[in-house]
Amino acid sequence: MGKKQKFYVVWRGKTPGVYDNWKECADQVNGFPGAEYKSFDTLAAARQAFQGEYKSYVGQSSRQADQVRLLDVGQPIWESWSVDAACNPVPGKMEYRGVHTQTREEIFSVGPFEDGTNNVGEFLAIVHALAEAKRRKLTMPIYSDSRNAILWVQQGRCKTNLKPTSNNEVIFDLIKRAENWLASHDFDNEILKWETDVWGENPADYGRK
Repeated sequence: MGKKQKFYVVWRGKTPGVYDNWKECADQVNGFPGAEYKSFDTLAAARQAFQGEYKSYVGQSSRQADQVRLLDVGQPIWESWSVDAACNPVPGKMEYRGVHTQTREEIFSVGPFEDGTNNVGEFLAIVHALAEAKRRKLTMPIYSDSRNAILWVQQGRCKTNLKPTSNNEVIFDLIKRAENWLASHDFDNEILKWETDVWGENPADYGRK
């Protein structure tokens, strides 16, 4: 897979403007005292940012910066599933579930189990969704707001620091089963990061914050 293209805004430099490659951007800012510049994921976001001020996009968040962030990430893919987990305290009672992203119809709900963690629940939720989608022959994307859990699934292993206790044997059994499933199955579903700061709470969120 090729490297994703970036677009660069130079607010203060030799020649301010929007550039579609780092070399041209660097030519404008290298050796220029107090240069102001930033990269964006889309041309639309870069063009909008150039109409504003550098300080709006670096450091303190702003409404304008949020709008550019929305342009960067776009809208969710509504025909998808979203998963989330809840755990309180940590470790503590852990549960997880999956819902249809647009309708929020619950697809599965598992737990609660004693002596779990949120990250473990997020990992199990993604694998559960993958297995359920495989069973239904569905290939829609699956959203999670946990970068750790997404990485663990990609690596095929739950890299938790959770310690086994007499209360969480079922959790470790689920982890083993999930890892075995990942090792023995292929899947076509994309696992995507739910952008909470732009889109709001994950549709599968338990609403207990």
